[in-house]
Amino acid sequence: MREKNPVTLEEKLAYLRELREQAVHSASEEAVEKQHAKGKMTARERIEKLLDPGSFEELDTFVRHRTYAFEMDKKRPWGDAVVTGYGTIDGRPMFVFSQDFTVFGGSLGEVMAEKMCKVMDLAAKVGAPVIGLNDSGGARIQEGVVSLGAYGDVFVRNVQCSGVIPQISAIMGPCAGGAVYSPAMTDFIFMVKETSHMFITGPEVIKTVTGEEVEFEELGGAMTHNTKSGVAHFAADDEEQCLEDIRYLMSFLPLNNLEMPPRVTPYDDPERMDEELNTIVPADPQKPYDMRDVVSLIVDDGEFFEVQEHFARNIIIGFARLDGYPVGIVGNQPKHLAGVLDIESSEKAARFVRFCDAFNIPIVTFTDVPGFLPGTSQEWNGIIRHGAKLLYAFTEATVPKLTVVTRKAYGGAYDVMNSKHMLADFNFAWPTAEVAVMGPEGAVNIIYRRDIANSPTPEERRQKLIDDYKAHFANPYSAAERGYIDDVIEPRQTRPKLIRALRTLQTKRVEQPKRKHGNIPL
Repeated sequence: MREKNPVTLEEKLAYLRELREQAVHSASEEAVEKQHAKGKMTARERIEKLLDPGSFEELDTFVRHRTYAFEMDKKRPWGDAVVTGYGTIDGRPMFVFSQDFTVFGGSLGEVMAEKMCKVMDLAAKVGAPVIGLNDSGGARIQEGVVSLGAYGDVFVRNVQCSGVIPQISAIMGPCAGGAVYSPAMTDFIFMVKETSHMFITGPEVIKTVTGEEVEFEELGGAMTHNTKSGVAHFAADDEEQCLEDIRYLMSFLPLNNLEMPPRVTPYDDPERMDEELNTIVPADPQKPYDMRDVVSLIVDDGEFFEVQEHFARNIIIGFARLDGYPVGIVGNQPKHLAGVLDIESSEKAARFVRFCDAFNIPIVTFTDVPGFLPGTSQEWNGIIRHGAKLLYAFTEATVPKLTVVTRKAYGGAYDVMNSKHMLADFNFAWPTAEVAVMGPEGAVNIIYRRDIANSPTPEERRQKLIDDYKAHFANPYSAAERGYIDDVIEPRQTRPKLIRALRTLQTKRVEQPKRKHGNIPL
């Protein structure tokens, strides 16, 4: 029960202001100091950094928990352990919830989940992104199974909002047990080095059950999930950088699946040609180069916002702009594993392609792929199934799809990397492109094995056959003859070619067969 019963208008206004002050400062000074000592902001400080100044409108300020077990009735802070509401980023509407570790350790209970679900429902209704700032010890033990049910309510919203509005998760502290599944179902996960952690079971439980000894950071720290598991997409040095990165990401995304991504006024000449592109691919086909250099020379102002840069580094994904229009970039990375496709790179790219397709973001693919990674580990762990995910994603996507083959496009990997056969709209190739079933050396060794063995000069014969194969197949022209490549272009022409193609595809429409949904090979 409330202690005061104001009568006059002045008393009621004063009481309201008193309660609001209590809600804003619900945590003890000691708890706030502890939070700051760890290099962490409070829930409200994070919102202030994330949103445009003065734009935040709080909801459910005066919500309180309804639990009386374990003497919980003696502590019922206003707002409970999460701050929710809406505001703007660069003037565009956003909904946000920010878990408050200074109140009950950010643990999730019934009313806390109700607050989160309310903003998620509002975000879906309005058609605006929802950003969750997670800093929680997990389920509120004092509420028992009710807290588990509350997580379920959040999960349902995550699924219902998927592909409808962008969902962004920032892990700003601990995130354990069932709490990790809500972020896992969102579109992008940001983590902060040293201060944020994600895991299903903590180090102590792991030691008890399996005997393994592992530290928090190694088990579920930011770099673990950015390099090993691929669960997270971004790793920031501190919270301020993390929140700034979220703001930058939102500049590429539409508010919802019915809107187009926001175009910015371009300052980079759409007809710009960079001569450096003509020499960027080494003459030696075995020599690597950095596909990010190719991308930066083509996109507006050289700006490429890479996603999952530390995971599956044999493929690159991320956002850029062409003539002010946001695009999703997918490119094989010759600098790592020769740009080969494997399980992790296939999954990484597939999920990104599906996100871009869901939110009307055109996809530009840069192909330099020698094939799929061979080996028992890949085969036994399901490269067939996982590689099919990328094939499925590209084929399923109905947004404008453009492909540039810079060098190798071998075997099934050629098909998978947004080829004409996967319904790409425009496919370009550089004169350095090699579109073939396999590389010249391997092909000659298979096709002419007996011929070479019977030759009096096998090495000379092999080289002659390799040279002949290159002349006939290790080039873009055989594919161009068939219409699989729409045009062979000078590398320096790539930027204006892509921009003109994108302009042409602005009105692209694809009729899809009526179905509940496809069955992607998960």
